[in-house]
Amino acid sequence: MSQPLIIDYYTDILCIWAWIAQKRIDELEKSLGDKIIIHHRYIDIFGNTQEKMQKQWQEKGGYQGFAQHVVNSVKAYEHASINQKIWTEVRPTTSANAHLVIKAIEHCYNKETAANLACTIRQAFFIDAKDISKLSTLYDIVQQNSLDENLIRHAVNTGEAMAMLMSDYQSAKQQLLRGSPSYIINEGRQTLYGNVGYRVLQANIEEVLNKPQNTASWC
Repeated sequence: MSQPLIIDYYTDILCIWAWIAQKRIDELEKSLGDKIIIHHRYIDIFGNTQEKMQKQWQEKGGYQGFAQHVVNSVKAYEHASINQKIWTEVRPTTSANAHLVIKAIEHCYNKETAANLACTIRQAFFIDAKDISKLSTLYDIVQQNSLDENLIRHAVNTGEAMAMLMSDYQSAKQQLLRGSPSYIINEGRQTLYGNVGYRVLQANIEEVLNKPQNTASWC
């Protein structure tokens, strides 16, 4: 395969499994280099966290039960540190504002800069327990990373960032993606979902990379 393999990687910024998966993404990019291009895209899982807690976690302890679920989820992953305040004291109302600012950065700069800031925003929540549903918090992060806040605000105000975000959300719905993280490989021919281990990811990607270009997979 002469052209890099495109991987559409859908996550929600508040998803604990995407936080756990970050190291796997970093390792894939390091090990496979220019053989792959990962497009970071976003899916609406925590668009309304209060509603999510009421519908899915009300009988399991609400926010406190979900917080314990997050703690239990990361126990097996030393690299995925979390702050004990998340979801107990710090309860973001939505992931949409963070997704919006990331898309504004992608519009104003490039995909790589946006992906780097997405990682920084995840760290701000999971490690530093900052409420990343607040635009003021997000713009502080923008400033701290030497990006032009006014430029990014303009992309938000004009609706350009929102249009890009809606494109991601709609694409996720059209592909019937079940959650975060989701990996779309080989132009939609293969989808991996959830807490997929690094070896599984690498094996699936390398299988596609090693296929002859003229091998048809449909009639």
